[in-house]
Amino acid sequence: MSGRPTSRGSTRLFRAPSEDASSSSSGSAVLPQQENPDASGLTRSWKTVMGMVFILTLLLLGFVHHMKRKEKEFPQKSRQIYALIAEYGSRLYNYQARLRMPKEQLELLKKESQTLENNFREILFLIEQIDVLKALLRDMRDGLHNYSWNADIDPTEGWNHTEVIDEEMSTLVNYILKKLREDQVQMADYALKSAGASVVEAGTSESYKNNKAKLYWHGIGFLNYEMPPDIILQPDVHPGKCWAFPGSQGHALIKLARRIIPTAVTMEHISEKVSPSGNTSSAPKEFSVYGISKQCEGEEIFLGQFVYNKTGTTVQTFALQHEVPEFLLCVKLKILSNWGHPNYTCLYRFRVHGTPRDDS
Repeated sequence: MSGRPTSRGSTRLFRAPSEDASSSSSGSAVLPQQENPDASGLTRSWKTVMGMVFILTLLLLGFVHHMKRKEKEFPQKSRQIYALIAEYGSRLYNYQARLRMPKEQLELLKKESQTLENNFREILFLIEQIDVLKALLRDMRDGLHNYSWNADIDPTEGWNHTEVIDEEMSTLVNYILKKLREDQVQMADYALKSAGASVVEAGTSESYKNNKAKLYWHGIGFLNYEMPPDIILQPDVHPGKCWAFPGSQGHALIKLARRIIPTAVTMEHISEKVSPSGNTSSAPKEFSVYGISKQCEGEEIFLGQFVYNKTGTTVQTFALQHEVPEFLLCVKLKILSNWGHPNYTCLYRFRVHGTPRDDS
């Protein structure tokens, strides 16, 4: 009985070292398990870094590829833009070519109209001179009728007398033609544009906007074709070549070719016979003239008020009602009314006459 317990105790004593060894071995086995988390964390961080480097490399390669592709596409876009500009340039050239043809035809019509107007004025002037020629022919016929042929006189003297009459008729015709080509006013025009006169637009009414005198392209109006105010300072007078302003009242400030003391003015308009509309209701009726002192910016000096008679001659000269003691460089024309046109007034030509200053 006493021996078995001893053996059990020895057994326990024998097992105890094994348990210690097992516990120590288990402890040593647990230690490597506690060191594995550090190694795995380091491996994950390297994988993350490598992954980011790989992603950045892919992004960089994609960006480089995009830039190369963009550089290849840019010349194509520039060529497309150049082709588009060339196409629009071609269209613009064709459009301008179409515009030039009507303009040339319009200039031709204007020249023909001017020629017809000049011929018509010559005809009117010749008609007025026909009465003078008829009177001269009646006087010569009466003289020939009362002339008695003498048998003792050589017949060649009669032929000589006829030749003298023919010469006188030829001289008279040449005189009439010479007068026809001369200016009817026979006074210097100091408001003539070719002599240096001009219209001061800042002191002039606006021109009349006429939709009928507009150029159209595909139904869109883009350019008004109208006569400028300085057309009234030019000698070319034929239907349509006038300055029109809206309404029945307007004004024009004219800078003369040189300083003068104004003595008379001349207003010119076309006659009803050559007017395309058959009337001259747009002609000015009542108008007044003012002199401007101090370089076109001083006070207005009243020179006179007049009435243009549309049933009279086309060229009408008016002596100024008030004289000025000083030489003036600018004159202002004020149209007060017209002959009934409701929309606009048309002015063809205006002249200013006077005594120039002796600069010598």
